[in-house]
Amino acid sequence: MVWLFTSASGKGGKDVKDKKEEDPPRQPVSWTDSLNGTDWQHYKDPRNWVPTLLVTSTVLASLQIYRSYLRRIPGATYIQPNFFRKRSLFGRVTSVGDGDNFHLFHTPGGRLAGWGWLRRVPIKRADLKNKTIPIRIAGVDAPEGAHFGRPAQPFATDALAWLSNYILGRRVRAKIYKRDQYDRVVATVFVRRFLFRRDVGLEMLKRGLATTYEAKSGAEFGGLEAKYKAAESKAKAKKRGMWGGKPELFESPREYKSRMNLEDSQTSNVSNEK
Repeated sequence: MVWLFTSASGKGGKDVKDKKEEDPPRQPVSWTDSLNGTDWQHYKDPRNWVPTLLVTSTVLASLQIYRSYLRRIPGATYIQPNFFRKRSLFGRVTSVGDGDNFHLFHTPGGRLAGWGWLRRVPIKRADLKNKTIPIRIAGVDAPEGAHFGRPAQPFATDALAWLSNYILGRRVRAKIYKRDQYDRVVATVFVRRFLFRRDVGLEMLKRGLATTYEAKSGAEFGGLEAKYKAAESKAKAKKRGMWGGKPELFESPREYKSRMNLEDSQTSNVSNEK
């Protein structure tokens, strides 16, 4: 009689047992023997590892290029310390705040990276908020405008009007040096005018719309101090701009700021005594 779940021969259980007895028992293999048993020739073939190496190197190089040259910097605090004196920033001037400073919208890569035809620079003030870099033109000091109840210096409006007309809305390149005490980036600024690259600070000095920066310490010229002072002396000799008045009545922007600070200090002391 054939039982259920058994073969017709009645030897199902015995066949399974015989099969197990035929399989050789597994022996443990040491780590050394396992490595020796690996076909290392497969990994020595350049066709197997060169493509992987090329892809990895390309990805890493692309990331480095992006971080160094194509990543947009939205503000002064985002500039890495190792960028100063080694990198320049290319962008569009979105506003001019005074005769020697303005705001820059960073456009890394320029038109080659799509800026101006694929990627647009914001125009509205609300869209530009916290997205621009304040730039202080290195080596020059323009006449002070009216601020905090202080009167404006002569030629302050002239310097502001000229700078606005010269760079506002234009693409400029700023060779950056450091951040000042007001968190502005001090830089030598260049702009293309009639196919020529112009140093904005130098052009202001030539026209008598700024003096060379005067400070006991911390003045930054980017290696152009002698050139700037020569341009200032030439403008002074030709009585251009702010040098056109009587020499005995001339007050430099540095002298003006020192006088205003002294008057503010004296006013504060009088108020405290009352």
